[in-house]
Amino acid sequence: MPGQITAPKNLCLLRLSAIGDVCHAVAMVQHIQRHWPETKITWVIGKIEASLLQGLDNVEFVIFDKKAGLQGYRDLRAQLKQRKFDLLLHMQVALRASLASLCIPAKVKIGFDRKRAIEGQWLFTNKRIAAQEHPHVLDGFMGFARALGLEPARPQWQMPITDQDMLWASEQFSGERPLAVICPAASKAERNWHAKGYAQAADHLAQLGFLPVICGGPTELEQQLATEISKLSKTRVENLVGKTSLKQLLAVLKLAHLVIAPDTGPAHMAVTVGTPVIGLYAHSNPHRTGPYLFQQYVVSCYQQAVQKQYGKPLSKLPWGVRAKGSDLMNDITIEQVKDKIRQLIADHYPQLSQL
Repeated sequence: MPGQITAPKNLCLLRLSAIGDVCHAVAMVQHIQRHWPETKITWVIGKIEASLLQGLDNVEFVIFDKKAGLQGYRDLRAQLKQRKFDLLLHMQVALRASLASLCIPAKVKIGFDRKRAIEGQWLFTNKRIAAQEHPHVLDGFMGFARALGLEPARPQWQMPITDQDMLWASEQFSGERPLAVICPAASKAERNWHAKGYAQAADHLAQLGFLPVICGGPTELEQQLATEISKLSKTRVENLVGKTSLKQLLAVLKLAHLVIAPDTGPAHMAVTVGTPVIGLYAHSNPHRTGPYLFQQYVVSCYQQAVQKQYGKPLSKLPWGVRAKGSDLMNDITIEQVKDKIRQLIADHYPQLSQL
């Protein structure tokens, strides 16, 4: 679509989930704000994701509760029925998001290009962003800024972390050892590395002088994995799994010197606060979903897995195709992870390389 010439009075953003994706979207929102500081921004978002982003400067959040069924749509329509937006940035292709877009009054509704507007998203919009070749998810979101005539720059984040959350995080750790955070669990168990590997990584980090910390949510899967890691580790590992809010977790990630994580939300949260991430990937293409600013530290067996399964080179496969299997992450070795730890320390903390 042609670029917007003048700043709109207001715009609405529709991106309900997930944690990593809303972190990417924040960079796009704040890019718009730097160019159009007078534009009022309303963000229709999921309940959990809102708890992370609440307090984001000059953004009004309207929570859509997907668990409420039809009532969630009625509530959204009631909240916005007196509103009229100049623009809607429809940034989620899931059908439930497109149905939610019907509850948002807007003159112009911008969605993804036809190829990416799956699940019928193109039926719910009247403008499209330009097609992109092999974009990272964040670059895909930045396409909405480009559609408004705002050329993207290197992403920047100013995340809403309170002094109270930072104080809480700092009080959890004693001593002067630098923090190394392991967020071991993704939303699906098959995307997790094994407990033995995480334990060996924790032991290696302790030998280098770091304080290993495990973080994550309160689910049974995450609790069990953290317990297994602690049992297998030869060193004491601080276990904060299930003990933090998302805001507190963000504060811990900001205090950390490095993070190790699979394809999961906290990896992208760490990117937003400038903490280097060692991403562990097997099922999805890290060039599409990996930690945006720290691709050089990714350990990936995705390419060989997906080429083996489809019998084609990666260049001949659709962008974003996933590899399938419950044991793919086992191909990641501790030596690969140690090598990335050495590389990261040399790049960011050369003063620690002699520890």
